[in-house]
Amino acid sequence: MAAQTTTATAQKPAPALSAWLLPVALTWIIPGAGHFMLKKTGRGALLFVSVVCMFALGLMMRGYMFTPESGDPLTTLINYGGFFCNLASGALYFGAMMFGYVQPDLAGHVHDYGTKFLVTAGLLNILSMVDVYEIIAGEKE
Repeated sequence: MAAQTTTATAQKPAPALSAWLLPVALTWIIPGAGHFMLKKTGRGALLFVSVVCMFALGLMMRGYMFTPESGDPLTTLINYGGFFCNLASGALYFGAMMFGYVQPDLAGHVHDYGTKFLVTAGLLNILSMVDVYEIIAGEKE
């Protein structure tokens, strides 16, 4: 009988809440701000420009901002998912709402692409928040 070998991989403990909460929250509000706080200026600038440009292009294409609506399960999933992705853009979303950006969900390629750009800007900002957390946790440089 062969000897069993167990290779237990030691996991690093998660960083304290106080270590990552402020940089991740700053990244949510202002894309790339957490990276600037962690002295990752190149990455922060790239993420800031990417998220802002995607969001601005989505607005220029008159993309639809999702609102939470109930209905059948698929409609609910799409509307709540889109809303949370729009909300993930942080200050960009709040600024657009504050200045009264309201665009009906129109048929057409350009409007549809604009909606996708607005959602993707939020998703990219979520990835940016995860990146800040991983840098603080020591999983990434």
